[in-house]
Amino acid sequence: MTLRNSQTIAVIDFETTGLSPNGGGRATEIAAVLVRDGQIVDSYQSLMKTGAWVPPFIQELTGISNEMLADAPSAASVMQDLASFTRACPLVAHNAAFDRGFWQAEMALAGCASDPSHEGFACTVLLSRRLYPEAPNCRLGTLAQFHRLPDSGRAHRALADAMTTAHLLLRIQSDVSERFAEDLAGQRAEHSLLARLQKANRLALKRCVQDFAKRQGLQAA
Repeated sequence: MTLRNSQTIAVIDFETTGLSPNGGGRATEIAAVLVRDGQIVDSYQSLMKTGAWVPPFIQELTGISNEMLADAPSAASVMQDLASFTRACPLVAHNAAFDRGFWQAEMALAGCASDPSHEGFACTVLLSRRLYPEAPNCRLGTLAQFHRLPDSGRAHRALADAMTTAHLLLRIQSDVSERFAEDLAGQRAEHSLLARLQKANRLALKRCVQDFAKRQGLQAA
């Protein structure tokens, strides 16, 4: 099956000092991986200095130390670079509620203008819960093993996790496009469809796709 459309999606991942910016957490590392036409086409990664202290257990989990961040570029400059790198790209993350919070907080602190394409995240956790109920759980490492995704390196580093999530996104797009091929008429599962599917009842996915296709005016080739 030949799939059509050419949308670029940015898959992002943060490493941070805490669970939420509302609780004083700040980002320590960010990565973004660009996906287009069923392939990974580019990536960006950087440590980022905010002045926030990294607790020992976070250092052990991520391997990112306070010493490493001392010479890192400022968070503002990193987020400005990232805003340019992901311009006009809709966003995806694994457990997107976490990354969305830090994305919004760090972009605001950096004084970056709002990009309408960045407002809605698609979440590979929510999508996996609906598409792969047979998976043991929806942790990124578990799903990587379940789908036999490529090994992207150490977990809990931003680029490795973003790469693994990008491979998971490609698998999700492929599976949705194949499972609902008749309804999508050869179109790749784009971000706006994934954003709808992640909110749909697992037993109503086909109806969700059909409603989307009707709105888009898709017809079988």
